[in-house]
Amino acid sequence: MTIHNDRQPVLRVVPGPSDINANGHIFGGWVLSQMDIAAGIIASRRANGSVATVAIEKMEFLAPIHLRDLISVYATVERVGRTSMGVRIEVIATRDRGATHIKVTEGLFTFVALDEQHRPRPVDAA
Repeated sequence: MTIHNDRQPVLRVVPGPSDINANGHIFGGWVLSQMDIAAGIIASRRANGSVATVAIEKMEFLAPIHLRDLISVYATVERVGRTSMGVRIEVIATRDRGATHIKVTEGLFTFVALDEQHRPRPVDAA
């Protein structure tokens, strides 16, 4: 697992009781939502404007998230094309009062930069 001592997470969230599935773990959809929010923040900054999620590539759930885990979501722009960019997301769960750090999922989210009419525009054209 990568330890991120050199950078700050885009989001830090503690899931609540309403986020639990029948197995007592956090819903995958809740985690996906947090990842999309973090990726969107980073993509919007890079595009200097509005963006839309257009694809999620190879997302794998590596370990469950438990109630009261502190979830840290890290995001990095991995590639930039003409109108799109790929944002790598990694989610780390911290438990046992900070003693344990577990990588729970990661994925590559693709975003398209949007103009005022919500059509694709060049990433570097603000």
